[in-house]
Amino acid sequence: MTVNVGAVAGSSLVVSEIFGPTFQGEGPSLGRRCAFVRLGGCNLHCRWCDTAYTWDWTGRNGIRYDPGKELSKMTVDEVWANLAARGADMLVVSGGEPLLQQDRLSGLLVKARTAAWWVELETAGTIAPSPDLVRLVDRFNVSPKLENSANALKERYVPKVLDAFQATGKVAWKFVAIDENDLDEIAALVDRHRLSPVYVMPEGVTAEAVTRHAEAITEGVLRRGWNVTTRLHILLYGNRRGV
Repeated sequence: MTVNVGAVAGSSLVVSEIFGPTFQGEGPSLGRRCAFVRLGGCNLHCRWCDTAYTWDWTGRNGIRYDPGKELSKMTVDEVWANLAARGADMLVVSGGEPLLQQDRLSGLLVKARTAAWWVELETAGTIAPSPDLVRLVDRFNVSPKLENSANALKERYVPKVLDAFQATGKVAWKFVAIDENDLDEIAALVDRHRLSPVYVMPEGVTAEAVTRHAEAITEGVLRRGWNVTTRLHILLYGNRRGV
């Protein structure tokens, strides 16, 4: 069962949560003060997903969430009013998979850009961005899923979409890794699609797991000339929502 986010009419968005001010926990902007809007719905089902409450209505990942409780339909004006009251100057749009709703995102991003906010969008890189989205987003944090996610290859790997994101000139590639084998898989994608810049992030929803996996991958990442990003929000707050 999935949420048909495409069926929502007009300028409304299917929202899981809005929170902040907090810190961007991952990627090139790690540590930067921001506000988040997390959208509902996803076209993948990562086994280690820490936001399964945005899409897992069947208990696939161990807990069966209720979309009636987890998701809300909000107008763009309502979402922006909520964000603007938080006093940040950076917006991170996350999910789930926010590009499932990209046709309705433009109105929100126009408001953010008009207010001189920096805008980042988190995506798994299976859906190509529209020209409007490319114009309005400052950085796409694209996280192609590896075999460790337990998604089928045909679902998680869409070559032309990776190429489209790289062509925007507004992308940072962020891969979730557990061990050295994951780095070999990343290297194959990086070489095949000339991906740059590359950030590798240790998987984990506890500080202990993040640290353990970071220790397993750091030297290999360094040898390959890539960057490491930790999961700052996990280290600071644990696996809690809304921080």
